[in-house]
Amino acid sequence: MAVYILKRFALMVVTVWIIASLTFFLMNAIPGSPFNEERTTNAAVEQNLEEHFHLNEPLAVQYVLYLKSIATFNFGPSIKQPTETVNSLLGRGFPISAELGIWTILVALVSGVTLGVFAALKHNGMIDYLAMTIAVLGISIPNFVLATLLIQELAVSHPLFPAATWSSPKHMVLPILALATGPMAIIARLTRSSMLETLTQDYIKTARAKGLSPIKIVVKHALKNALMPVVTILGTLLAGILTGTFVIEKIFAIPGMGKYFVEGINQRDYPVIMGTTVFYSVFLVFMLFLVDIAYGILDPRIKLHKEGGK
Repeated sequence: MAVYILKRFALMVVTVWIIASLTFFLMNAIPGSPFNEERTTNAAVEQNLEEHFHLNEPLAVQYVLYLKSIATFNFGPSIKQPTETVNSLLGRGFPISAELGIWTILVALVSGVTLGVFAALKHNGMIDYLAMTIAVLGISIPNFVLATLLIQELAVSHPLFPAATWSSPKHMVLPILALATGPMAIIARLTRSSMLETLTQDYIKTARAKGLSPIKIVVKHALKNALMPVVTILGTLLAGILTGTFVIEKIFAIPGMGKYFVEGINQRDYPVIMGTTVFYSVFLVFMLFLVDIAYGILDPRIKLHKEGGK
């Protein structure tokens, strides 16, 4: 187990380094400068700004400084907001984005597993068809399109919920629905197919022969094994949810990390773009790492490493 964890941790570090390096070189490959929109007749002002942010240094020096900022987790000041550091922006925006992501994954898990279980128990029945129709629609409609529809129907035409900001439970409903529908649909389909397979296993037939109640059979025996594929895909779903918040936060004017990331791209604010990208990369890769470990612990049939290097 320890060897497996160390290998996964090393792979996590390499993955973050590759993502960080690609982000750096892609940003520097874009023509122009962050100060293109702020040209003045005084060239010395622009030169001083470039020196202050090390933009006049050779690319190799900038890369080393960038890696150093990652290692120390100090991304320096924002170019467009000199009074703010990237760390302070991350510290202000991440709790809101994390809250949105956590609520979204909880709603998606509970609703998706519930739909999938009922669909499997009522296989080829009305509930099954209805649940799978909802799942297909959830997968088919992009979250930004769904967000627009929700705002139009539930905030404008029928003012049941506010359409913007993040200051009360009511403000959370629409963005959470917009983000959770897609993952919910995936979890529902996956749970249904896994439950259908699990319910045909011999140990389920034995449990029924012993006279156990259907609820006990489903909850205690079938559901645990049926959820293993869901656990496997949780890391990918979490990545999709958190990256999807960029657009949803912009649509609903939520002051999370997505707001700073989008503004950083529009303003060519290199430290903000690279800081948010690296932060998200570390967070998402670490979540995938935890999912791998959890999957190995939950399913004893998985051998974390084989003897003889096979």
